Parts: sequence; structure tokens; C-alpha cells
Amino acid sequence: MQKRYIIRDKCTLLYALLIFSIGTYSLFGNTRGVNFFDLAAYQHRIKGVVTDSDGTPVQGASVRLKDTSTGTFTNNEGVFYLEATPTDVLVLSYIGFKKLEVIVGSSEELSLVLEEDVTDLGAVTVNAGYYSVKERERTGNIAKVTSEDIELQPIVSPIEALQGRMAGVEISQQDGMPGSAPVIRIRGTNSLRKEGNYPLYIIDGMPINSTPIESGMGFPENVLPGNIDPLSTLNLSNIESIEVLKDADATAIYGSRGANGVVLITTRKGQGYEQKTQIEARWYSGFSQVGRKMNLLNTEQYVKLREVAIANADLEVDANRAPDIALWDTNRYTDWQEELLGGMAPLMNMNLSVSGGNANTAFRLNGSFSKQGNVFPVSLDYKKATAGLTVNHRSTNEKFKIDLVLNYGTDQSESYSVNKIVESAYLLPPNAPPLYNEDGSLHWEEWSLLNKDNPLAGKYTTVNGEIHNLISNLMLSYEILPGLSIKSSFGYTRNTRESLGKSLNYRVPPAERQNTEHEIRKGFQKRLTWNIEPQITYRRSLGKGTIDALAGTTFQKNESDGLGIRGEGFVSESLIKDVNSANTYYNLGGRFNEYKYHALFGRLGYNWNHKYFINLTGRRDGSSRFGPDKRFSNFWAAGLAWIFTEEPFINNNIPFLSFGKLRGSYGTTGNDQIGDYQYLDSYESTSAPGGLYPTGLFNANFAWEENKKLEGAFQLGFLNDRINLGVSWYRNRSSNQLVGYPLPAMTGFTTVQANLPATVENTGWEIEMSTINIQSKNFRWQTSFNISYPKNELISFPGIEQTSYARIYKVGHPLDIVFRYQYDGIDSQTGFHKVRDVNEDGNYDFEDRVVIKNAGRQYYGGINNSFSFKGFQCSFLLDFIKQKSIKSTMFSTSAPGYSGGYYNRAIEDYTAWEDGTLYIEDSTAFYSSYLRAQSSDYGWVDSSFLRLKTLSLSYDIPSYLMEGIGIDTFRIFVSAQNVFTISSYAGLNLEANPSSLTIPPLRTITSGIQIIF
Repeated sequence: MQKRYIIRDKCTLLYALLIFSIGTYSLFGNTRGVNFFDLAAYQHRIKGVVTDSDGTPVQGASVRLKDTSTGTFTNNEGVFYLEATPTDVLVLSYIGFKKLEVIVGSSEELSLVLEEDVTDLGAVTVNAGYYSVKERERTGNIAKVTSEDIELQPIVSPIEALQGRMAGVEISQQDGMPGSAPVIRIRGTNSLRKEGNYPLYIIDGMPINSTPIESGMGFPENVLPGNIDPLSTLNLSNIESIEVLKDADATAIYGSRGANGVVLITTRKGQGYEQKTQIEARWYSGFSQVGRKMNLLNTEQYVKLREVAIANADLEVDANRAPDIALWDTNRYTDWQEELLGGMAPLMNMNLSVSGGNANTAFRLNGSFSKQGNVFPVSLDYKKATAGLTVNHRSTNEKFKIDLVLNYGTDQSESYSVNKIVESAYLLPPNAPPLYNEDGSLHWEEWSLLNKDNPLAGKYTTVNGEIHNLISNLMLSYEILPGLSIKSSFGYTRNTRESLGKSLNYRVPPAERQNTEHEIRKGFQKRLTWNIEPQITYRRSLGKGTIDALAGTTFQKNESDGLGIRGEGFVSESLIKDVNSANTYYNLGGRFNEYKYHALFGRLGYNWNHKYFINLTGRRDGSSRFGPDKRFSNFWAAGLAWIFTEEPFINNNIPFLSFGKLRGSYGTTGNDQIGDYQYLDSYESTSAPGGLYPTGLFNANFAWEENKKLEGAFQLGFLNDRINLGVSWYRNRSSNQLVGYPLPAMTGFTTVQANLPATVENTGWEIEMSTINIQSKNFRWQTSFNISYPKNELISFPGIEQTSYARIYKVGHPLDIVFRYQYDGIDSQTGFHKVRDVNEDGNYDFEDRVVIKNAGRQYYGGINNSFSFKGFQCSFLLDFIKQKSIKSTMFSTSAPGYSGGYYNRAIEDYTAWEDGTLYIEDSTAFYSSYLRAQSSDYGWVDSSFLRLKTLSLSYDIPSYLMEGIGIDTFRIFVSAQNVFTISSYAGLNLEANPSSLTIPPLRTITSGIQIIF
């Protein structure tokens, strides 16, 4: 009933407005006395300006008078002129935009805005760093995710949002703790050095150090040693898009910094000029938990294996050999995974933004606060607060523009020795003693019988960390002439981390506390970056095409500083935060590094008739990390593209092919990701005053690594681009590797920085496909799919046999390999596992590890489905990886039934003993043979998985219900992360190194609301 009244009222209002418009026009609109019915005879010259939603002129748009052959095209400023009558209808069309029809009316100048067509390739604009380009027209390989894929995910790092969504981009989350840095590899591993494979991060035009932040100097027991994400303080709800640049055409303009790819993060800006003030609020809360557990032995099974192994060794159960079953209660059972990792970690997030603008200035102000608990039996919180401001100003004539971006974030983390907790959750015997006494204090007595610490002793060794991160950039631009502009950016970042670690003597049994001191550790790290980039850009029409050019220079300076101190021996626990109250304190080391970088860069692009495209980029880099004669190097790239469906012979003969493009690129990038001052003799102060000792050798002759990138690709669109397919092949060759060259120990140094003649090649295929399966007035179903087939190989390394790398790498194989023994079955006499003694010298060493296994990914990808029905939206992402790896090393320090360590085992060991395929014995011979078998190809297993990565459901309350209360959008949503995983692998974290003792990415479920008014 209410809806019917609303429709009636709206129709009445529209009718009144129509009568008023006709009357007003008759009275005032035509001073020459032409009435409404005579307008068709009144023809006049009109001027129109056509722009997109961002205000960018649309060049080459078709402008026609409806139902006639009269028309024209917009020029390079988006302007057109046409003779028309007030009643004529203009029809505007351009690739990538929805068709627009508008009545001319009496105005002689029209401002027209074309709306992007989200179903069209030409509508998607991608950020290429120093310039933007339509998806349809790009010559390079650029992948993009938008805010819709990021903002509602309950994650800390924006890099996690890329997982499974981009071909050629490997994301692995090594730790489920909030704030830990995920590992990102763009098209494989290029450098022999781990630290030489980080991509370049750029946030709103400002380069960011992508190296994980150290947890704090002198904190070996911290939960996140050297693995804190530099992007953890960003507000995910404030991110507009993330683009990843992959090939030479896209990355060469960044020179040495683009060797491993570039990640561009663009934050949100105001809705535009002359917009009403808009407030957006979002809140969600939920919980996280460990979603993947291992199937371990219960008490009965554990005791059975221990007793059988002891009996097979002709030994007896006693307190010396088997205190775990002789002294501990064999009727007691504790699920230690549930006890230590089974908690529910609460989380919440609040986000608020305000945006608006007038004719000359637009702004957006945002802030957020989030809090997350943990799954451990000790209360530790992670908190994050952010604030951001974006201001865009333009002069009245739109020649002068100012853009300011400020992003500030801080987080506070509480942590303790989590590795011990995770290890205990899987290795503690199921009949181990309780954690607490009845009075709530830690239980120690029974644990001491086996010389074991209480698993929660680490709660008294805590580390509190606090990060402050400021990212700012100011852009000034001025249009000198039509198409010719100058601009410059001025960027500054400041990232600091303070760490406070306390280690109380309660961490040891009561009997040992008298001789154990309270300890404190303090650490401080700071990163500063200044970046100035003046540029000049030029754009004009040339023939049937458009030429785009830019030239610029970069001045960058980085400073990093750090120190650590340790104090011990405090009279009272209340004084422990004050280092001056310690009986003794030590300097744990300090450092100050300075890095300077200068570059010249340029781009020249030309598109002819929106059909043929060429893009040339170049950069000359200078880095202070090299000697005076090696500091500068040149990098360049060329990209070509041909949209062959613009050819008449294709367009006329293959009507179902709506889009087709061939593209290719070749170029070079470099790498200077080494430590500062490596080419100099370096010294450090001795512990005694007045002394120095050498720490590095002089070598001014090493130079840049070089990465040569080649790519070929095609893109096809079918049925008006409802089906889109993209296939890319690439080959990257990284040579002149910057590594530490081994030296004899008698020199006093183990390595010296140098170039080694090694060449690493990454090749692969990337396939991307998107389809609009169903599209109707009320229902839409869209699917996107990507899969990557990477191949990594060390194709050349002359003299590798004379280096220490001979035991790590092998020519003709990937970098990520492991050397294994060759499994030789079961010894018929002993029942023990056997491996081959290849050289028959009676020893099992590296010379016998002749089996080489690839631990890298064979293929990986993701499938995303999105559904919308009226106000409902639903989407889910499945990601998958095909890989093999060693069995989880969680149990590698012991063998089934063996007395050493008294560790629990996986259920597979019990099943194998029960069905007769595993003989166990509590002897050193059995223990050694078992571990050798695990280090052979026998211990090499499939670790592939399929995971429901994200699942979200939302509902927009109908707008008519919001009328009268000032709300534009009211959305209710539910989101889930890491919902379930299907895998035959028995290990814990499928993304981490099998030897790591970390929790897997947590399963997270949240619900919340979003309001815009």
C-alpha cells in the first residue's frame, strides 16, 4: 500500500514539474518569441564537452543526431561542435562507455559525462604508475583488484586480498598471527638472495620499503622475528584499488626497482567536485579460530606404540627409559590442540569516512579502529588505528591542480614465545600433566619429572610492540598549454617501531627462580624516506592517433636507524620497565644506514585509430649502493599491441568475436636490493672503548643485477565481451647475480659482496577468463578464473662446484629444490627403512643425496563467483595450489615409539604399525634409519590443496524504506575467510615452510553493517 502511494506521489510531482518547465520556458526561455511547439525550426550551433566520471576529456567519442547521418567526433580536449535544433537528440558513444542520449535544448554549450560500462573491457582504467591506461588499450601486463574485493575482508595486510585473484602472483601467508608479513612473489624467484626478491610497493605515488620490519633488536623469542608487514597499518577500507605490474613494458619505467614487479596501491579520494557531503560508516565484528588441525594419537594409542617399541628392543618400561608412561598418568587424556590453540579470537573493526566538495575542492577524511584477540590460552591483543586525508583542488580555469594524500596508521601488538606453544600443541604426549594448579598458578612438579617446561612458561616472556607509520604525498600540476603540463610530487614517509620485552623469573620452576633474574629488552627501528619527482607530460592528436609523452626525474633518500638494549637484575618487578633500575645492562647493537637514489625516466606512447599501440619507456638509475664507477645503469622496454577486431575483414567475418588483441613486450629492469655500504671496508666498535674491528671487505666492482623480460599475449572477447579470455607467456632472465662470494676462513671473512655469473630463468603461462553467465534485470552471475603454470630454472652458474651454493642449487633445476636420499625399501633382516649409500663409503652425507625434488608450485590459481539478485549479493573465492613437499617436520626430531623427546605422533604412524607396514623399535639404529627415510624420496608427499578462501553475503535494504531518514545506502553483510581446506597433506600450514612452527591462516567469520548518508 505504501509503495503505491509513493509511486502516485512521484508521478504527480513529475507532472507538476513538466507543466512548470513548459510554462517557465514559454515565459523566460526564449527571448526571441519562439514558443515550445516551434522549437524544431530553430537550429543553432552547439558546443559540447565530453568527459568521463573523473573529469578526463574523452577523445574520439562519436556524436550523432538521432535518426540522421549527421554527426562528428570529439577532439583531444573532448570538445565537439554541431548544428542542431533544441528538440534534436544527441547520441554519444565510445568504446568502454555506455551510450548516452540527451536532448539538445536551448543551451549553446553542453557538459556531458559518459558513464563507464562495467561489462566492457574499455571501461576499466588501470593504473600503470606514472600514467593510466584503459584495459582495452594497455600494452603491458597489469592485474587489478578493486575495493569491492578488499574492503570487507577481515584481514590486516592488503597483500592477502590478492591471494587467488591474480595470475602470476604467488601469495603465501607464513603465519596466522595478525600483522605478520605474507610472502609475495611476482612471476617467480629471480635472485639467489632471499632479500633480493621483494617487489616495489608504491602507495599513492610514494615508494615504500617492502622489506618486512624487524621485530626489534635483541628479541630472539618474539612471535614475529623479522616478519612484520610494512603495510599492516593501512586502512583496508580506504583502498580504492591494487594494481600489480608484471612485464617489462609495465615495470621498466621503474628501472632497478621494478625487477621483481611493482605493487601500486591507490587510496580513495572524494566522490568528485560539487558533491554533497557524504558520510560512510562501517562496522563489523566476529571471531577467528584455527580451522585446520592434525590427527594425532590419543593416550591409548600413544602408550601402545611406546610399549611395543620398548618390547621390540628387548627392554622394559621404567622411570629412566619411559618416564612419560611410567611417571605420568596413562589414563589421563588432553587434546593439546584444543587446549593450546582452540580458543576463539574475537575481532572488531570500525570505519568512518566523510567526503564532499565544491566547484574547486574535493576532500575525503577517514578513520578506523580495529582490535583482534588470539587463539592461545593467554590474553594478547592486536590493535590498529588509522586516519587519512585526501584533498584535491583545482583552479577555476582547471589549469592548476593540487592533490594531497596523508595516511597515518599505528598498531599495538602483544606477543610472547608462540613457537613453543604451537610446538607443544602437536608434540606433547596426550597424557601430559595439567597446565595449572588448583589455585590458578602454573603447574611445574610433574613437568619437571621429564625435564620439561610448562608450555605456558612463555607467558612470562612477553613483547609489546608499537608501530607508527606516516605516508604522505603532495602533487602540484599546471597546464601550460592544451595538452602540455608540468607537475611534481613531494613525498615523505616515516615508519617507527618500538619494542619492549619483559622476561620474568616466573618463566622457570620455583626452585630455580632464586638464581634467575628478571630481564628487559628494548628495541627501536626507524625508516624515513624522502621522494621528489618533477615531471612534464604532453598529449596531442597526430594523424588518426594520439601521442602521449612524459619525462621526469626522481630524487630519493632513505634513512634507517635502530638500536637495542638489555637489562637484567631488578630489585622489584615494578621497576622492570626502567632500564636504569637494572643491576647490569648491555648494548645489543645499533646501526644507521643511508641510501640515496637518483633517476631520469621517460615514456613515449602512440595509438593509431585505437587499433595499433606502441609504448616506449626508459630509465637511467643511480644508486649509492654501488661503487663510484658502477652507480648508474640504463633500463628500457618496448610494448606493442594490435586490436585486430578493429580490422574490417575480422569484424565483418567473425561476428561472435567482439574483441581481439595481440600484444608483446621486451625490456630490461635491474636490482640493487643489497645492503648499504657493501662496496666499502666497514668496521664496528668493539665492546671495549676505543676499538674497531673490520666487518666487511672493499669491492667497488660489483654492479647491478639485470632482469631481461620477454612476453607475448593475446586477449579475446566473445558475444559482446560476455566471455573474455587472456593468455600470456613470459620469460624472465635474471643475471649478474648479487650474492656474497665465499672466502676462505683464514681471511677473517666468510664472504665478500660480488657478482656471480649465474642466470636464473622464470618462464610460464598465465590464463585468465571471465564470463557473465546470466544477466537480467534482477539477476546477475559472473565468474572469473585464473591459473598459472610457472617454471623456474637455474640455467647457468659456471664454477658452482667451487662455491658453497653447490649444496643449495643445481644447474638445470629450480632454485626451490631439496636434495634427498634415494629410498631403498625395507631391510628384510631388521625391518628398518633403508636408503642407498651411493658412494658406498659407509656414511650417509650430502654425497648420497642424489634425488632432487622441486618444492615449488606446479600450478596455482583461483575461481571467483559473484551473484546479485535485487538487493542481495553473494560471492565466493576458491584458490588452489598443486605442489609437493617434504612431510611435515613437526615430528622429524623423533621416531614412532622412540624414547628421545617423548613426543606425540600423527595417527598415520599408528595405522602403519597396526597394518604391519611399519616396524618400530626403541633403539638408536631404528631412530637413525627412520629419520634417513624421512629425508629420502619416501618422505616426499603431495601437499596440494583446494580452499574456500572467502565467502561473503550482503543485502541492501530497499531505498524506499530509507526515504525520510536521510540514508542513501544501508547494507547488512556476513563474511568468512579460510572457510575450509581440502588436502591430503597431514601438515599444519599448507602455505608455510614445513619446518616452521606457526599457526595456519585462521578461519574468520564476521558480520556487520554499512551505512551511507
